[in-house]
Amino acid sequence: MNRFIILLGLLLPSFIGAQNNNDRDYWVKEMIKMVDPIYTNLSQNTLRKNMPVETIDGVNTGNDRAEVTHLEALGRSFCGISPWLNLPPDNTEEGKLRAKYTDLVIKSIANAVDPESPDYMSFSGPGRQPLVDVVFFAEGLLRSKDQIWTKLDTITKERVIKGLESSRKIKAGEKNWLMFSATVEAALLELTGKCDMKPILYALRRHQEWYKGDGWYGDGPKLHMDYYNSFVIQPMLVDVLMVLKKHGAEGADFYDVQMRRAVRHAEQQERLIAPDGTYPVLGRSMGYRFGAFHLLAQMSLMKSMPKHIKPAQVRCALTKVLQRQLVEGTYNKNGWLNLGFCGHQPKIADKYVSTGSAYLCTFVFLPLGLAANDIFWSSKPEEWTSVKMWSGNPEIRKDHALRD
Repeated sequence: MNRFIILLGLLLPSFIGAQNNNDRDYWVKEMIKMVDPIYTNLSQNTLRKNMPVETIDGVNTGNDRAEVTHLEALGRSFCGISPWLNLPPDNTEEGKLRAKYTDLVIKSIANAVDPESPDYMSFSGPGRQPLVDVVFFAEGLLRSKDQIWTKLDTITKERVIKGLESSRKIKAGEKNWLMFSATVEAALLELTGKCDMKPILYALRRHQEWYKGDGWYGDGPKLHMDYYNSFVIQPMLVDVLMVLKKHGAEGADFYDVQMRRAVRHAEQQERLIAPDGTYPVLGRSMGYRFGAFHLLAQMSLMKSMPKHIKPAQVRCALTKVLQRQLVEGTYNKNGWLNLGFCGHQPKIADKYVSTGSAYLCTFVFLPLGLAANDIFWSSKPEEWTSVKMWSGNPEIRKDHALRD
């Protein structure tokens, strides 16, 4: 009994101390801190001038990442903050802040697609990398259609559409990249009413073939033990299928099956978060930090988590993750993200990772697209699964595989 009390005493302060009624304020503050350098600069056409290009080889090394890293920064950060931007305007302090960044994002997008801008970004090259970040930008457009797309001027809209279409010349490989081409086409369908259905249907068919069971897809024919089911595969499957369902398009009948799989995978992600906010460091791209929880954040935004997982326990778990990882060394002296997983650790970067790539971590902020009075934010703190398990809480639930 004494041993149990000691263990409980070690765990609960870590849980309780991290949680308070200001979780949303904390999330907004950290999100803005992260993205402000991007949109302050891009809105003023100074992104290329001021953003460092850090790679595993060093800073501003002149390698090929310097040609694509700015589009990475825009596409990934926009994808992460877009649900928040899409909330209706209001006169709260947060609402005023959102209005400020809505304006900066609109100016930034206009500059990014203006061929005369020093911060112009090609969506079709050099190389194949731009397809990756065009698709994150496209996801951002889908997630903020009400408040961002509708406020873009006609010329900017035309340039965005032309840019999305130009990415078609980049051929996607037989892996998670198939979802890039599919998602761009789904965005075109949503924004223009027409698209090329072939990449969509091909990507859906291949991923159905690559399903391994219990909420896991292979990255191509083989299963990879990493976070790409969450970084890319399942969120994009959901986003594409939502568009197809809305438009009554071919392939939409897969939506319900995919949602069951996405919910199961998100359920597993919640269980991965330890009482102290750590989680397994597995596979490539760990420099994307807590972007690993893209799917958990998306299912929370969609209010699609299993009923036995209370929204507040996801909020508390992800808050603890943020507090655990946003440590000294996360940013450089000018406020740009450094490469690393927990602090500044450039050696964890893969060869395709640079400063702009790191902003994929903003995907964790999707639940900020829920209103402040939503139960995700307003309900009292809750223990997440691992806290219950490791503290000896008798109110636990056994885990069961999804049999589909």
